[in-house]
Amino acid sequence: MKNVSTLMKVGMAGMLVTAAMAVGSVSAGEKSLVQLAQASDDFDPARTYTQSCAACHNSGAAGAPRLGNSDDWSARMDKGFDTLVEHTIEGFNNIMPPRGMCFDCTDEELAEVVQYILDESIQD
Repeated sequence: MKNVSTLMKVGMAGMLVTAAMAVGSVSAGEKSLVQLAQASDDFDPARTYTQSCAACHNSGAAGAPRLGNSDDWSARMDKGFDTLVEHTIEGFNNIMPPRGMCFDCTDEELAEVVQYILDESIQD
C-alpha cells in the first residue's frame, strides 16, 4: 500500500512539475528536487497535521477539537482510538471531511496523525 501511495505522489508531482514547467514557473533543475520531496517515504505526522488539519483543529472551527486542548480530546477518547481513526478516514457528521483532507495519506498514516494529535493534546 505504501509503494502505491509513493508512486501516486511521484506521478502527481511529475504532472504538476510538467505543468509548471510549461508555464515557466519551475526550472528543469528544480524538477528533480520536487520529485524527490514528493517521493520521500519519510512521513511526518506533524507536517501532515499542519498541512491538512491545522486550519480547523488549531482554531476549533465548526466545533473541531483543538490541538493541545485536553478537555476537547478526552471526551472523544472515551470512544476509543479506533473510532477516532475511523472518523478521520470516513469523515464525521458531515463536518469532519473524509480523510481529513489528506487524500494521499494511507489509513496507517492517518492513524499516525491521530496519535500525534492525541500525544500533543492529552495530558497525563
